[in-house]
Amino acid sequence: MDLLELLKAAIYGVVEGITEWLPISSTGHMLLLEQFMPLSVSKDFWDMFLVVIQLGAIIAVLVAFFHELNPFSRSKSADERRSTWTLWGKTIVACIPAAVVGLPLDNWIEDHLGTPFVIAAALIVYGIVFIVIETVRERRAQRLMAAPAPTAAQASGPYRPRHLAAATPQPQQELTISQVADADARIQDIDDLDWKTALGIGLFQVLSIVPGTSRSGSTIIGGLILGCSRTVVAQFTFYLAIPVMVGASGLRLVKYFLKGNTFSGTEAAILLTGCAVAFLVSLAAIRFLMGFVKKHDFKPFGWYRIVLGVAVIAYFALVAA
Repeated sequence: MDLLELLKAAIYGVVEGITEWLPISSTGHMLLLEQFMPLSVSKDFWDMFLVVIQLGAIIAVLVAFFHELNPFSRSKSADERRSTWTLWGKTIVACIPAAVVGLPLDNWIEDHLGTPFVIAAALIVYGIVFIVIETVRERRAQRLMAAPAPTAAQASGPYRPRHLAAATPQPQQELTISQVADADARIQDIDDLDWKTALGIGLFQVLSIVPGTSRSGSTIIGGLILGCSRTVVAQFTFYLAIPVMVGASGLRLVKYFLKGNTFSGTEAAILLTGCAVAFLVSLAAIRFLMGFVKKHDFKPFGWYRIVLGVAVIAYFALVAA
């Protein structure tokens, strides 16, 4: 058993567990990490490992949101169980576009788009998109806060502004611009997510077939544009990952074995180590993101993407020179 390779697998698990759920591209980070710390395995195993390690992250979602995702819970009423089944239905529908586009292009993307410069470009472009979206939302919030205070009838009537209806501050509470912007979102609860919006988020998920885009990043961008609060779109992003990543992992395992490959003892240990570490780190990352988005916007992730993308371009340009 090669302990150095197991240590590398654990590091890959840490990177996967953090970057899978934050909108900064897990695949992009994993491919970049490979440039500096490659595993001593075959190309077929690496291609499979890069995808199947996500199963650890997916199990973390199932654990973290077990009650919300369990339609058989005895603690739920009949209406709540129906709502859970409906949520699963919306999740499956939202996954269809990525499956329709991604499956036929899987091999081509793997062969042509996993380059450092493509990853860097995607990091930068979508980092800018995050900053632009949040800036637009905040400017709208500033206009709302500067508007004349509503009368008593307006504040309690059917035309009450969304930001007031969704998050009326307590006497001792003062909302930030970011919180007001999020409170003005059309969809404030996961149960209010309609089928059309769910499908729309699924269409944005197609963007993530390009390495460096980030699956969570593309769905979060889509959800924000379509009127979801940060909490709702982050939560739905977690749910969308379940069928997408289970399907992708299953497909990659089938392709791996159809080529006549089998696992050696070391390879099996590498895969299990990566998945186990990704599971543990993902639990912490999920808790962090759900707490973060309640008070903060996604601009820090946008700036991180831009800085990382520029650093990647600079590094590989120097290496090429």
